[in-house]
Amino acid sequence: MRGICLTLPTNRHCPDTVAALGEEAAYAADHFDIDVHLLVLDSCPPEERAAHAAALRRLPAHPRITAHHLDEAAQRDFLTRVAARSGSAKPELLLDLMLPDGLSYGACTNRAFLIAAALGCESVHRRDSDSRYQSVDGRTVFPVHHELLSLGERAADAAAGVTEPVALPDDLRERRVAMVGSSFVGELSVDIAQIRDTDPAVYHDVVSLWAPEDWSAEQKRALVEESFTGAGTEPFTTDHSLLTVVDPMRVDMCNIAFHGPTVSERVPLPPARDTIGSDYFLIHLVHDARLPGVLHNRNIVNYYTGERRTGPGFLAYQTRFAKFLLSMLYFHHVYDRMAGAGDALLDEHGRVRPDTVAALARESTGLDTAENVRRLDALDAAYRRLGGRYADFADLLAGRRARLLDEARGDMADFALLTEAWESMVAAARTTPVRPSEGLPR
Repeated sequence: MRGICLTLPTNRHCPDTVAALGEEAAYAADHFDIDVHLLVLDSCPPEERAAHAAALRRLPAHPRITAHHLDEAAQRDFLTRVAARSGSAKPELLLDLMLPDGLSYGACTNRAFLIAAALGCESVHRRDSDSRYQSVDGRTVFPVHHELLSLGERAADAAAGVTEPVALPDDLRERRVAMVGSSFVGELSVDIAQIRDTDPAVYHDVVSLWAPEDWSAEQKRALVEESFTGAGTEPFTTDHSLLTVVDPMRVDMCNIAFHGPTVSERVPLPPARDTIGSDYFLIHLVHDARLPGVLHNRNIVNYYTGERRTGPGFLAYQTRFAKFLLSMLYFHHVYDRMAGAGDALLDEHGRVRPDTVAALARESTGLDTAENVRRLDALDAAYRRLGGRYADFADLLAGRRARLLDEARGDMADFALLTEAWESMVAAARTTPVRPSEGLPR
């Protein structure tokens, strides 16, 4: 029986989300012929971890659902054994990239990819702790419904499971559906709505910094209007799904599933520390390699917890946003090269080529950083126009400029290194048992 991994990486108190994830796991097991591994990767302090454990214990028993609740000690134990078995000459460096001392959106999902391989899962279905499911007429609409209808199927076969005519070229119909996803409704995916509400002109200047520098003013204006808004605010009413090469702007990592053998067992996510958006790379890779996907409308509701709006939380979040803007110098280069490569990104079995991706990432580290210097100048000026705590952040940014520039380049070098080691790590994970955290349920 096919196994799937439904995963929730979290570093915040979210027992209600854990309970809802359990309900989605039960829906999947009841409606599809699968085994579900419900995986909570928990980086919280003991008190919050205990609340998550209690939420898992309250889930009704199901013969085809296994819950795995791993704290960072258990994750480190697993990853240490995987890195040692991978044959790498630098297992400690790999461990640091997989479980860094600091927040990494890519690394937490990479851990889910490896643990899913260890558990024998064919796919990984990721949710976020600061989101919730929509419901209509008292019925919760779970994204896993569309994910399991199509993921891993030949596109020609998956066409029967979508609601709209297929928007896929005939030459792609033999390829497997590599990704199924949707977006979100509710608050912006990046917590900068206060800037928009305070000064729309500054908001335009700041958000346009993630565009390629040579884009026209009109292109940047269109990007600003579309950025971080997801599917808007319109609630779910009825299902709509489309088999296509999915536009990366239409899906979000809180509502995504990847086919392991085609994508996530081949190439990891960039493990950049303290950088929002670093976990979106595979969405672009699937698009540029012209791998089929399904876009559906079971959008998740996005909301924010209060922590990132406290003093320290604000400074930390704005740093992650600034690092996101700096990362785009390198990502735009890689995306452009991937778009040009197209089908050459795939091997003869229709799987993405890690060596090609690693080479492009490494090539990008040789770029001139002058563009990023100008980004920092523009961000500094914009935040000083806002004043208050934004001006305080600009002062902090000014003292870290050289370090941030170096980190952005180093993050891409780390991504290249991890990609080169990824196939060996996945192979090692398949033969590495996952040991439960002491005192936590499995």
